[in-house]
Amino acid sequence: MAFGSMVRRSASAVVLVANRVIGSHRYHRHCSSSVFGAVVNHCQLSRTSFPSVLHYSSSTSKRPTSDESLLRVIISEIKCAQDSDDHDQAEEVPDNFPFELQDNPGHQTISLTREYQGETITVEVHMPNLVTGEDDDNDADNDDAEKNNQSSIPLLVRVSKKSGPCLEFECTAFPDEIAIDSLSVKDPENSEDQIAYEGPDFTDLDENLQKAFHKYLEIRGIKPSTTNFLHEYMINKDSREYMMWLKNLKKFIEA
Repeated sequence: MAFGSMVRRSASAVVLVANRVIGSHRYHRHCSSSVFGAVVNHCQLSRTSFPSVLHYSSSTSKRPTSDESLLRVIISEIKCAQDSDDHDQAEEVPDNFPFELQDNPGHQTISLTREYQGETITVEVHMPNLVTGEDDDNDADNDDAEKNNQSSIPLLVRVSKKSGPCLEFECTAFPDEIAIDSLSVKDPENSEDQIAYEGPDFTDLDENLQKAFHKYLEIRGIKPSTTNFLHEYMINKDSREYMMWLKNLKKFIEA
């Protein structure tokens, strides 16, 4: 009798599991022996199959709605950028260009180098400051207002010799014109914790001295024919880098 009671209790437990798996009381009365056997098999396999079910669910989980919205905007922006002709253009360096140009994709600057009469001239060219015409300064004088309405590229020019200090010029190149913003003498022997004297503002120098330094840079290759090419080159580079940045964003969100 005890054995029969145990069997009945086991059968009742299995039926209870069957009811929970099937999930509705209305199916209880029609539960056939095949379903009963399937429930028993399900109970026997649950321990081994449960981890794989969890793995499947986590690997196929849906991306958040906010990410989907962001992805659509990024794809739209890529399409808009692709309609431009700038992103896939690479300016060919002219034959008479006085510098060796190095452009590393993913960087916002390019570098120029050349040797000139025992000197090494290096130029760090930054992304252009593009003017949209929306930020006019009505209080500026005529010369400053004209420059503010022109696109420009920042340049950092270093002139060094085999030993000793070097000259460092911070320049802004406008179309057909180069402005020297500052001039300093850099001594590599100085400790980094020492603050070097940077010299006076370049515009405070004697006018003849200013003209002489402009000529000094010109004969070393920093002239309008060079910077005008760099201006177009950097505009195209800006478009290429933006396209690469968008694609990297898209790849990350999709992962």
